[in-house]
This record gives sequence, structure tokens and C-alpha cells, in this order.
Amino acid sequence: MTRWFRILALGVVSATSASAQFEGPRSRTPAPAYSHEVDYDGRFTFVRLRWRSDGRFRGGWASAWDHDYPRAEQHLSQILRELTYLDIRQDGSRILTLDDPELFQYPIAYMWEPGFWTLTDSEAESFRAYLLKGGFAVFEDFDGAAQWANFEAQMRRVLPDGRFVKLDRSHRIFDTFFQIQDIDAIVHPMTRIRPSYYGIFEDNDPSKRLMVMTNFDNDVPEYWEWSGEGFFPFDASNEAYKLGVNYLIYGLTH
Repeated sequence: MTRWFRILALGVVSATSASAQFEGPRSRTPAPAYSHEVDYDGRFTFVRLRWRSDGRFRGGWASAWDHDYPRAEQHLSQILRELTYLDIRQDGSRILTLDDPELFQYPIAYMWEPGFWTLTDSEAESFRAYLLKGGFAVFEDFDGAAQWANFEAQMRRVLPDGRFVKLDRSHRIFDTFFQIQDIDAIVHPMTRIRPSYYGIFEDNDPSKRLMVMTNFDNDVPEYWEWSGEGFFPFDASNEAYKLGVNYLIYGLTH
């Protein structure tokens, strides 16, 4: 997988400057022109993965891949537009299955609620190829031992030899754009659980490219979705945006 997008510059904002403080959009409804079926045109486009469930999960969790849609990606995209020179689409995003050939056109893919996700064989094979050819996947919004067990089981089908490594503050993903001083401070917005960050590296070598980033015991996009509404502390939403920006810049530059 080649590098699809060229970043002209990464902006001039530092995490410690006053201009790095942002409140987020206040609109309660998506922009009328927003679509999840925009055509590929070379610009950076936010991609959300639509997954299936095997029927074990009830109460709406079997289709929880759409949590926070579309406000989370809309708001994060707006922040990126304001802080960087990244040519990012704001008129829409993509929702793709893991075995959609179009996924290979996009360098970064996000998945919500992977604790309830179940793979098909074709999805496992295609998603494996995507990651090994340069794709970067971020997993959000899940917590607890049972959800981790399901997520880990699915990822072992994707990368049978992949090994999860717990990341600490020293990893460069936390310094890619903003310098995030305290990664443990970005707690789960509902439960206040301290998060854990896990990654899978190319060839299981921590000095190489991070292929998979996992925010466990957390729901960072909840902060993006509701920023500017007064539900969560301003500083907490600010830190959540910094993390989201770092992930996207890392995925585009590694």
C-alpha cells in the first residue's frame, strides 16, 4: 500500500500555546450536505469500519459500530482543518466493511465497539492484507474483560502472530503533533476508568510501524461528539482532541 496523501505542513500550533485550546463545534445536527458515501478524490477522508456480530450480543450491541456517528468524525475533522494544512474532507466520510476493496484507498480506519465484533473469514483475510500493506487501524469505545477477550480473539484471526504491547507515554504516537503530558488523564468520560493503550507493531518490533492502536477502557470519541455542549470538562475534551489529532497524523506519516 503506497502513501496516498501528502501533508504540506503540520501547522504551527503547539500543545502548550493558547491557540491550541479548542472548544469544538456546537451544532447539534449534521450539516445537510454530509454523506457517508463520498467518492474517493485523493483527499484525506475519515473511514469508519462497519462490522457484523454473530448474534451473541443483544440490546443493540450487535450494531454498535455506528456509535457517535457522524458528529465524532465531523468534529475531529473540523479540528484538523483548523490546526493543520491537511486537505481533509468535511462534506462526508466513508463507512466500509473490512473486506471492501475500497478500504485500500484509505490509510487510516477507525472501529467503534470492537468488543462485540465478529469476523468472517473473508474479512479477516482482507483486513490482514490492509494492515500489512501499510494501513493503520484505531479501535475505540470498549471496556471490561469480556469485551477485550472478544476483541483479542478477532484480532488473532486477523494477525495470528501479532502481539499486543502496552504503550506508555514514551511512544512517539503521543508526541506526533501535540505533546500529551499525561496519557492516563484522558479517562473514560462516563465511568472515569483509567485507560490503557495497546498496539500491534509491524513484525512485532516496537521500533517499527504501529499497525494497530487500541484505546481500551475508554471512549475518546464521546468527547469529540459532545464537545462544546457542556457535558464534559473543557480540558478533558481538549486532551481527547489532541489524542485524535496525534493518531491521524501518525497514521499519515508512518
